Amino acid sequence: MTRVHPNVASAAASAAPAAPALAAARAEEKAEAEAVSLTVWRRSLLFNGKGFTVFDGAGNLVFRVETYAGGSRREVVLMDADGRALLTIRRKKLSLADEWLVYDGDAASPSPSAPAPKRFTARRHVSLRPTKSLAHLSPARASAGGVAAPSCRYDVEGSYAGRCLDVFASPSATSAGEQRRRVAAICRKEAAVGPDVFRLVVEPGFEPALAMAVVILLDQMHAP
Repeated sequence: MTRVHPNVASAAASAAPAAPALAAARAEEKAEAEAVSLTVWRRSLLFNGKGFTVFDGAGNLVFRVETYAGGSRREVVLMDADGRALLTIRRKKLSLADEWLVYDGDAASPSPSAPAPKRFTARRHVSLRPTKSLAHLSPARASAGGVAAPSCRYDVEGSYAGRCLDVFASPSATSAGEQRRRVAAICRKEAAVGPDVFRLVVEPGFEPALAMAVVILLDQMHAP
C-alpha cells in the first residue's frame, strides 16, 4: 500500500514541531521563488471524524480540518498543525444561490469588540452550457476598521472530481497592467492512491491557507 505521508505517527502524536519547520520551509521556498507542493489527504486524523489532513514535502503536518461525525457541514474551520484557527468557511443562509463566506480566524467565537473579518464571498458557478468554470471568490468590502480588502478575484476551473483544476487570480479593473495568472493547482498524486489523496501546488506569492480554503469550498460545493 502506498504511504500517504512519512511522518504520520509523529504528526498525530505532537504537531508542535511542525510550525517552526513550516516557517523555515516557507522562508526557503520564498527565497528560491519556487512553488509549494502539499499532499492533501481527504481524511481526518480523529477517529470517526471527517475532514482533511495536509502535509508538506517533508511529511510534516501543515493544515487540518476536523469535523466530528454527525456535525454540521455548514461551517468548516481550517487549522494549522497546532490547532489554531486560520480561516472559517461558512455557507451563507437564506441565499438564492450556492454562496459561502470566508472569514479570518474562528468566526464561531469572535471577540465582541473585534468580530472575525470577512475576506471573500465564494459562489459556485452555474451554467446551462458546458464550461470549465467551477467557482468564483470575490473580495469582501473593507471592514469597519478601515482594513483594505484584497484587490484580486479568484476563478477556479477544471474538474474537482477528477482532481485536476487551476485557480486563477483576476486583478480588479483598477489594477492597471496586471494580467490573469495561475496561483494554485490541484492534481493527482503520481502514485495510484485514489481520489482522496492529491497534490495542492501553490505558486509563490499566494497564501497556502487560502489555497486550502479553495479545496474545502470545492468539497462543500460538490458534496452529495
